[in-house]
Amino acid sequence: MVTVAICGLGSRGKDTYAKCQHIFPERMKIVAIADIIPERVEEAGQEYDVPISMRFSSGEEMLEKEKLADVMFICTQDRQHYGHALKALERGYDLLLEKPISPVLSECRELAQTASRLGRRVVVCHVLRYTPFYQYLYRTIRSGKIGQVAAIQAVENVGYWHQAHSFVRGNWRNTELSSPMILQKSCHDMDILVWLSGKSCRRVSSFGSLMHFRPENAPEGAAMRCQDCKAKGKCPYDAEKIYLTDERTGVLHGHTGWPANVLVSHPNEERIRAALAEGPYGRCVYHCDNDVVDHQIVNLEMEDGVTVSFTMCAFNQGGREIHVMGTMGEIVGDMNANTITVTVFGQKPETVDVRTLADDFSGHGGGDRRLVEDLLDLEEGRAGQALTSIETSMESHYMAMAAEYSRLRHGETVELEKFVNET
Repeated sequence: MVTVAICGLGSRGKDTYAKCQHIFPERMKIVAIADIIPERVEEAGQEYDVPISMRFSSGEEMLEKEKLADVMFICTQDRQHYGHALKALERGYDLLLEKPISPVLSECRELAQTASRLGRRVVVCHVLRYTPFYQYLYRTIRSGKIGQVAAIQAVENVGYWHQAHSFVRGNWRNTELSSPMILQKSCHDMDILVWLSGKSCRRVSSFGSLMHFRPENAPEGAAMRCQDCKAKGKCPYDAEKIYLTDERTGVLHGHTGWPANVLVSHPNEERIRAALAEGPYGRCVYHCDNDVVDHQIVNLEMEDGVTVSFTMCAFNQGGREIHVMGTMGEIVGDMNANTITVTVFGQKPETVDVRTLADDFSGHGGGDRRLVEDLLDLEEGRAGQALTSIETSMESHYMAMAAEYSRLRHGETVELEKFVNET
């Protein structure tokens, strides 16, 4: 039995990773929890039968104690990761560490070095490597079916409502408070592109901006909060639509998980309306303190001349798409539709429904559960895959940070090795 302490009981800690105890009850036991919101601590404590003495009001308070478990899940905010992770490593914990490792390159490097020096395992939550979708892509590329990879085009369609929720109104809206969006949202994608291509990155350039979610773009009649707004009828970003009436995300259609449960515990119409009246998620998207981009393109030159184009954009319905072009064929994948089409030149295309390859696609296309399962395998001494160690995950952070550096300098080409050595 692997014992777990959870530092941070937000959407990832409480509603994603903690739930794995119900999936693997014979392999995982939560024995200590910490969060700054007492209601979350109380609920998680009751659900997982955590003794009151092992319920803490902050990560700092929990980390004052000697080692309490085999592994600590660090699921706090981006700029807290470094302090919590460093202390946990020193206490003797192995870690499941939410991405990004840190928004500061030197802190990422120090955590990797500390883990190596102390002989501690750190698994970074680059969960996409564990999804049936990307696993199939990886195997197909490695089979040689499409020859040598020459170019990749990848798109992260963030989704207009997700952008409004997380990156305009939410926790990751402001770089100084969290991370640049290309790091916070898309270090996933940087990691996947390295993994799929099998090549390290050499050069990076990037363009992008905060184009739309600005005060000057507010429609006539817009108020500071959605509930008071005269323009809400025609605004797709109206908070009441997103959290109450939208068929994909609204509580009135039975959607009481993410994103609604970020606003309140146990969401219902009354509690959501109260949160929108008083909290940050009821603010007009044109009058928030956001500064992260709403669209960005990243160009990557990999080893051996392989080129990659990656686009992250808010203005769509959401979902990841990828086009891998090889010397003998191509692969087109749509993660939202869960389809992958492989075409060997001169042959009929073959389309695979990824849903036939696995029985669980919850949480990042099935990646969340499989990452935790892999960590449990490693902790139990089984032959885990160890796909997302902190050492492996560093390159994605270097690439994302270099992309942001380039963007802020109007697309200046960045030599990645030089950037890493001098930053």
